Amino acid sequence: MHIRHIALPLAAALQDTPVVLVNGARQSGKSTLVQAASCAVARRYITLDDSAILAAAKSDPAGFINGLQGRVTLDEVQRAPELFLPIKAAVDRAREPGRFLLTGSADVLLLPGIADSLAGRMEVLSLWPLSSAERADAPILNRADALFDGSWAALQIPPCDRADLAARLASGGFPEAVARSAPQRREAWFGSYVQAVLQRDVRDLAQIEQLTEIPNLLQLLATRSGSLLNLAELSRTARLPQTTLKRYFALLEMLFLVVRLPSWERNAGKRVVKAPKVFLPDTGLLSYLLGHTAQGLAALPGLPGGSVETWVLTELLKHVAFSAQRLTLWHYRTHNHIEVDFILENRQGQITGIEVKASATVDSKDFKGLRHLQDTEGAIFQRGIVLYTGREVVPFGDRLWAVPLSVWWAGAV
Repeated sequence: MHIRHIALPLAAALQDTPVVLVNGARQSGKSTLVQAASCAVARRYITLDDSAILAAAKSDPAGFINGLQGRVTLDEVQRAPELFLPIKAAVDRAREPGRFLLTGSADVLLLPGIADSLAGRMEVLSLWPLSSAERADAPILNRADALFDGSWAALQIPPCDRADLAARLASGGFPEAVARSAPQRREAWFGSYVQAVLQRDVRDLAQIEQLTEIPNLLQLLATRSGSLLNLAELSRTARLPQTTLKRYFALLEMLFLVVRLPSWERNAGKRVVKAPKVFLPDTGLLSYLLGHTAQGLAALPGLPGGSVETWVLTELLKHVAFSAQRLTLWHYRTHNHIEVDFILENRQGQITGIEVKASATVDSKDFKGLRHLQDTEGAIFQRGIVLYTGREVVPFGDRLWAVPLSVWWAGAV
């Protein structure tokens, strides 16, 4: 079993916060993580995937919570959002650190009233599928922080092997998918996963028996991963009214099947594109929907830029989730088509720009967007990085670097 890097922040949160919620996609490893936490300290584990327990929780939420003694783990709490107000009442009666450990396979903070009901009482941690560092059992070093402040010198970065990267793109990070080495068995897992999530979780959240358009929408979004979100174009292509499209897109977001990356803007007068980018946050799922295999990707003359950019996005999300610098993640694009794939920003407003190139060579032109950012935001610009499939860390001028994509699974020096 791989050590999850979010485990340390989780243990710390349970020491001083009454309610801790671990949010993430189904099958990302939440139950395994919280059961390990339940073993470390005496804690009762209850899953709302059990139909009898779910029925009891829904029929009398207050009575259900009041009947729980001591520290409790409630798994899949999104299935009974009625429990949040009784949890608030229980915490207000006895404010004990670590009293409730919750997991959700849907972003419960998007459910009406939930965010307000536990304000000041709950800490939320995001658990994404396995990162490359977790898969490699590499040291617990936050690579988003390392890219932001230049401390990647603490890593022994190997050359980025193209076949290895193709295999990572195809497998993604879901633990069960990663464990299946045979492409056909992994494809079967993803097929079952998509069917189960869309048929069960979408139905539960939307309270609709059949949503036949959503699988087609997810397939359509896979072809646009890494692109600007254009709802009007999606509406036309999917042949869905925009109101329906927005509702379905919100459901996919709530289930962590898609994410939107907002545009970075510091100067309100600056002419920047404000549309977010859309991504599928697991390249294994993306590859399944696009029909890509590790062998097929490795045989291409070049790796698909959208898939490589999506993979970097997934790695950034996994490390931003436990960043010591509390980094936030953005993209940048001007109306003159100058863009930077990702911007990391700390709480002081300082920024590091990251470009992604699915190639083993880098030249000065690849730093165009980063140099623009350096020129226009010099007071807050920390450094610019082009992540590429090459062999060496290479300086390209003042605070500009080319860094192999293998930084994400590199071991310590």
